Amino acid sequence: MAASPGQRLSAFLPDPQATARFGERLARCLEAGAVAYLEGPLGAGKTTLVRALLSARGYRGRVKSPTYTLVETYPGVVHFDLYRLADPEELEWLGVRDYLDGETIVLAEWAEKGRGVLPPPDLVVRLTPEGEGRRVTVTAAGPRGEPILRCLAQI
Repeated sequence: MAASPGQRLSAFLPDPQATARFGERLARCLEAGAVAYLEGPLGAGKTTLVRALLSARGYRGRVKSPTYTLVETYPGVVHFDLYRLADPEELEWLGVRDYLDGETIVLAEWAEKGRGVLPPPDLVVRLTPEGEGRRVTVTAAGPRGEPILRCLAQI
């Protein structure tokens, strides 16, 4: 994975297995309380990435996309999928603030739909279809994201 100007890393992931390996790398670099926005169109591999990340963190249960439930919780990680969210205030009804304790890693898909309620990201992970695979671009969105990028660049 190569670093580019503007605190950004980019890599080509040729298949779902490469996406899973990237999720495992990301799991080793995220610290408690980190907020990562996961961006990309439907089918780009966001849930594949989350499954691998959780597995690398020791979770052995079923990992499902929270497309219909909006939120799934795991030990030390909360996964939001806000694709079906109509209004950011719905997050308040879901008790979103209970998940934002500063210790739990937050992974948020379609985070723009929760703007004003979700905390700003430390890291933005964008998956974009490219040929038969996908391109992952990781951007530090704040000072807490910079060490995560350095970690990703080293492994």
